Amino acid sequence: MTDILDELTWRGLVAQTTDEQALRDALAAGPVTVYCGFDPTAPSLHFGNLVQLILLRHLQRAGHKVIGLVGGSTGLIGDPRPTSERVLKTKEQTAQDVERIAAQVRRILTPEDGEPPLFVNNLDWTAPISALDFLRDYGKYFRVNQMIKKDAVAARLESEQGISYTEFSYQILQALDYLHLYREHGCTLQTGAQDQWGNITAGTDLVHRVEGGTAHALTTPLITDSQGRKFGKSEGNAVWLDPSMTSPFAFYQYWLNVEDASVVSLVKIFTDRTPDEVAELERQVRDEPFRRAAQRLLAQDVTTLVHGEAATAQAQAASAALFGKGDVRVLDAQTLADATAELPGGAGEVGDTVVDALVASGLVESRNAARRAVADGAASVNGEKVTDPERVLTQEDFLHGSTALLRRGKKALAALRRG
Repeated sequence: MTDILDELTWRGLVAQTTDEQALRDALAAGPVTVYCGFDPTAPSLHFGNLVQLILLRHLQRAGHKVIGLVGGSTGLIGDPRPTSERVLKTKEQTAQDVERIAAQVRRILTPEDGEPPLFVNNLDWTAPISALDFLRDYGKYFRVNQMIKKDAVAARLESEQGISYTEFSYQILQALDYLHLYREHGCTLQTGAQDQWGNITAGTDLVHRVEGGTAHALTTPLITDSQGRKFGKSEGNAVWLDPSMTSPFAFYQYWLNVEDASVVSLVKIFTDRTPDEVAELERQVRDEPFRRAAQRLLAQDVTTLVHGEAATAQAQAASAALFGKGDVRVLDAQTLADATAELPGGAGEVGDTVVDALVASGLVESRNAARRAVADGAASVNGEKVTDPERVLTQEDFLHGSTALLRRGKKALAALRRG
């Protein structure tokens, strides 16, 4: 596919555009300058933000200039949610989150993918504007009867809580970003999630009203599974890009556990795999689903993009050690801790017998049951089968001085931790 818009559509990355043919022509004539904004509503970006970063990478590789914007000012206000008012964070908290998110954006948008990206913070041009200038120079271009039609605003107006003027003004602030980038960098395309359509088109309208220019918008669809449930949650929690909030191991496992019905579409969205490669994966999912080839490739590619090759290799090794025939001893201390964090377990010490360790970990209910497990060849320590019920745990059994991985049978696992 030589047309970037065709490729983005094939990958499932296009939900809406302001004028598809005009955008197609602009991209073909290129290069186009495009931006996407990321507000610091949390200390980390998440699954949904990753969709936007990948979209920018595709445009960058097609020869276009990309701008990653972190919302130092819009993050202080908060994009209206349909349900309730946001709790405003302090300026200090927002500044810290801006730094963390900016670092994540820089890790994924790199010069290696094409034209060097530009990184900006909208606080730089918003903070100097006085309240009077904001109302006189920009507020006059917005009509309240149009603003209240935005989905989130309309939902809040119908609620008992209503909406504050602070959040109501958010779309003006975001539109101001587009106008500023249009003026300073010739930016004519903004991308974002489908639920940002109202805010993005407020920007295209402002560019047209103030400068008489043409500005485009492109949004990505909501990513859902075969049951219509939103992707990006793991055990009820968001899948974060920050390794301290979602570990590389948990991140890898999330992608590895994707259902067959959705995996091919996610490969298209989140990886650079070609149509021929995707077609082969589709065949494997259909004919050899037990191999989970598509899930393994998806987990590998996305974890490498977000966390790097070394972290992916450790996550793969941990997955093999826990669920296959891998060696748990090759894991570094952090990966071992992450991989065993959700396992049942108990406390043990050097000198404890394996029988006592099996009981302490909860893998068996009694010492007699533990002895039977050993006699049946069903017990192991760090992947090594135990044959002697009197065998004691040594210093070396506690990997990195902290954890011994116990197994009963093929699937029952536990982590015995010192002290």
